[in-house]
Amino acid sequence: METHPYDAIVLGGGPAGLTAAIYLARARLSTLVLDTGTPGGQMNLSHEVANYPGVLVTSGAELGRIMRAQAESFGARVISQVDLLGLDLRSELKLVEVEDEGVFSAPVVILAPGGSPRTLGLDSERRFMGRGISYCATCDGDFFAGQDIAVIGGGNSALEEAVSLTKYASSVTILHEFDHFQAHPWAVEQARANPKIRFLMEQMVTDFEGDERLAAVTSIHKLTGKTVRVPVTGTFIFIGYVPRTVFLSGQVELSDRGEILTDERMRTNLPGVYAAGDARAKPYRQITTAVSDGTIAAIHAAEVVENWKKKAK
Repeated sequence: METHPYDAIVLGGGPAGLTAAIYLARARLSTLVLDTGTPGGQMNLSHEVANYPGVLVTSGAELGRIMRAQAESFGARVISQVDLLGLDLRSELKLVEVEDEGVFSAPVVILAPGGSPRTLGLDSERRFMGRGISYCATCDGDFFAGQDIAVIGGGNSALEEAVSLTKYASSVTILHEFDHFQAHPWAVEQARANPKIRFLMEQMVTDFEGDERLAAVTSIHKLTGKTVRVPVTGTFIFIGYVPRTVFLSGQVELSDRGEILTDERMRTNLPGVYAAGDARAKPYRQITTAVSDGTIAAIHAAEVVENWKKKAK
């Protein structure tokens, strides 16, 4: 099978991958971006982005489109909706096989596959994504100013974000499936001390209701079987995060949560392989932190490519 050589391959077309592509392509390196979905990543789920520096308000999809156009304007090639068939990151020359496209090679690869907030898996949850259901309080909290909202979850993220959301919302109802929280004691104390927060424990969320936008959350008490309906116009779900790294198992070192482990230069345990964005092990996941990761990874990856070219002469 014919192999198509590039200077750098970026796996993932979210903000981290596209930023890396912009920097690599501007450095006049032949750059390929392969995305298994639609470029833009999780930004595509945000109807409005209001905290990206230099941008007042835009949709996540529009911001992703601009990033892609910028990468392509510098010469990067972006291929979306690809099916990865094979991956060899351990060799000095990395190989990526893509269905209907062939095999691509490069001395460096930047892994930016992103991740997904863990969902409840309800049909109604999918229906109200972006129409009242959110997975990012920092991104969307101010859209619910003066409204009654719910938070689903019982870990640190759920309780910390619930407290943060009280800056905007009139009330916050926390629904949790157990009779105790998994969060640190200080997080629990802070949430319980907030007069805007109430708690519904041992609740199994079963449905989300509404017409065009969310109007209520329905749950069942796990011990009594009693149905509880909570009228809200917004719900934030914090029940975990799933990095898209299954295809990397056995290739790069992952944490016990499946996150890619890197150093401060975004280097993985394999020479010439970098990681950036939400799939990387780190405390914060924002568009801005993904862009930062992509920048750092690309700068260091470009140095490796230049050294590779010098050796090849």
